[in-house]
Amino acid sequence: MNTHKGINAAELLSTYKSQQKVEGGFRFLKSPDFLVSSLYLKKAERIEALLMVMTLCLMVYAAIQHRIRYELKKQSRVFLNQKKKPCQNPTARWVFFCFQGVSVLTVNNQEQRVVGLKERQWTIIQVLGILYESVYS
Repeated sequence: MNTHKGINAAELLSTYKSQQKVEGGFRFLKSPDFLVSSLYLKKAERIEALLMVMTLCLMVYAAIQHRIRYELKKQSRVFLNQKKKPCQNPTARWVFFCFQGVSVLTVNNQEQRVVGLKERQWTIIQVLGILYESVYS
């Protein structure tokens, strides 16, 4: 069965189901962790600017999550989820949480070293590629 725009039923169902991914992103933006509820803006321009920044943040979030999941599958690697089970589709939120405790140590106001990296963080850094490895090494 085709719809009036030439999309078949399977494509239509797939598009409808992908809506959940977008809604999940906005759920992330509305979470208390993002602190949006603590902002109060009156001017329409400022509201529009905030929405633009939030949408940009959501795009970056979705892009990094997609890249991590894609590379984990492509490289046949896994990352431990919240239940300590190996997975290839972690959320970006979980990955960001796992980077807590990683810091930059400055020695003699010059030399900087990344400290606190563990094996699970290195998994993500390595699947993201040489550029990320050079930043964190």
